[in-house]
Amino acid sequence: MNQEFYKVAAAVPKVKVADCDYNTDSIIEICNNLNAQGVKLAVFPELSITGSTCGDLFRSEVLLDNCYQSLARIAQESEAWEMAVVVGAVVSHDDKLYNCGVLISHGEIVAAVPKNDCDTNSCFASGGNVEAVVTIARWNVLMVSNQVMPLVGANIAIIVGEYYSSPISELLQINRIEELVIAHLGARKEAMGEYDNHVKAIQQQSANRWATYIYAGAGYGESTTDNVYDGKAIIAQEGDLLAINRRWQTEVQVVVAEAGKSRAEVVEKYVANEEQLDDEMVHPNPYIPTEDVADAYCSDAVSIQVMALMRRLEVTNCKNLVIGISGGLDSTLALLVAVKTFDRMGLDRKGIIGVTMPGFGTTDRTYNNALVMMRSLGITMREISIVNAVTQHFSDIEHDASVHDITYENSQARERTQILMDIANQVNGMVLGTGDMSELALGWATYNGDHMSMYGINAGVPKTLVRRLVKWIADAEEDDACQRALNDVIDTPISPELVPADEDGNIKQKTEDLVGPYELHDFFLYYTLRFGYGPCRIYALAQQAFVGVYDDDTIKHWLMTFLRRFFNQQFKRSCMPDGPKVVAVSLSPRADWRMPSDSSAALWLKECEQL
Repeated sequence: MNQEFYKVAAAVPKVKVADCDYNTDSIIEICNNLNAQGVKLAVFPELSITGSTCGDLFRSEVLLDNCYQSLARIAQESEAWEMAVVVGAVVSHDDKLYNCGVLISHGEIVAAVPKNDCDTNSCFASGGNVEAVVTIARWNVLMVSNQVMPLVGANIAIIVGEYYSSPISELLQINRIEELVIAHLGARKEAMGEYDNHVKAIQQQSANRWATYIYAGAGYGESTTDNVYDGKAIIAQEGDLLAINRRWQTEVQVVVAEAGKSRAEVVEKYVANEEQLDDEMVHPNPYIPTEDVADAYCSDAVSIQVMALMRRLEVTNCKNLVIGISGGLDSTLALLVAVKTFDRMGLDRKGIIGVTMPGFGTTDRTYNNALVMMRSLGITMREISIVNAVTQHFSDIEHDASVHDITYENSQARERTQILMDIANQVNGMVLGTGDMSELALGWATYNGDHMSMYGINAGVPKTLVRRLVKWIADAEEDDACQRALNDVIDTPISPELVPADEDGNIKQKTEDLVGPYELHDFFLYYTLRFGYGPCRIYALAQQAFVGVYDDDTIKHWLMTFLRRFFNQQFKRSCMPDGPKVVAVSLSPRADWRMPSDSSAALWLKECEQL
């Protein structure tokens, strides 16, 4: 890299989780191609040899042994390359596991740089203070987190995870290093609306450090149990964006750029938008994007759902989906995502089996909207009334059908779930769950009824955002009948329709009359999950956000309801199905929100009562 300009690359391979052989074959193939192009440094994502989402499999000696064998293979292949490579791998030292960026060059494993900001529930130890020599195959390798390594004419700094938590970041902030190349290995969990800031932050760091910055992030093939990875590959130099890939791709992604000698120019530096709470401007709908970014944010959200479902279908080799279509918002969004997924995968839409299951409370409005949407979208339609089955069930358990209590309601929800599960068995398919994040927060789901599915595609989407996404898709819908039905779904009162309609045939059981307005609950949820605020502060913010909409007593009443339900319904979230995170925080018990099912709400309710 002594020449005036040199080529660098960021590569995002398609991975198979825990299949080191497959992943290593892909890495070697990519490197052979890049070497032929004259690339001098190639950077791969975090844990690219194993996949970043192996969970407790990282503790398996089988996976570790194969990871080391893969590093040895890459090192041996690199004898023929005129370039250096940085890959993500697991490294063991002193009975601890470390998530490392491993530098390989000319037949040698040169160094291993451990990640510092490891999740407390992960298998990995923090590598911030580690300095050791570890044995990988036949190489004795220096493992250290804050060293800049001179190699092939440049000074290479390796970062694993987030930039600001890396020990090397402090060193780079204090010292200006000539011909600096930052190799950043990431596995960033994607969420709606975060992409632009991430790209600009990379530009900012390249400008601040007068450096060439190469970012490679985990992509397609990673597990979609709770998160989705968009596969970013970005190269910047001294504030300029040199190369960037298309996101949400299912195939290998590689970007190559020519980096030059440091220009030492004054570069206008981007200052990242840190999320601040302005007491004079509190948005009443924090999950709904403003109109200036609505198209990009809605596209992000739907892309996350589509890519997650694609990966789940691919891994399970499933060609059929079963969805209960009620004519309500949640099942509508799930249906639209399923259709987009099938179209993206080139599958026949007839593999989507939409089942409408009219019961005691089904209204003509929702029933007809369900039929119009299914017919217009060209999926397989099935109609199965639950009335006779549930009536028989009432007789079996000796329940009076005129008593419209929780038994009356939940029996219907569980019957519908049984039907969907059994049809999935018939067609060798999977039941796609429709429940959303707000319902999970409130526990507004029948346990082992609509609470259960084989993949909860809406689990990371709050109710207010569900409505906005359906509207976004409806605006682009070309079929007039389908567009009218979608817009009517948006305008329909939210209801589980488990009690009979009123005398005029209209929805009698309105969810927001029972548990409160979803715009309030989503507001409470946002500040509870994102910032950990207590009732007093959330109440004060809500007063400002909803001035003239809800009075103080109403806000307090529904805040108390939210707190009670949020705590005492955790048991439903503790065993919720897999589903992708879409906004910044999810309620998955495996990922973002770990809360005991028997925790007490007493302190929060006490504070709320004193308002």
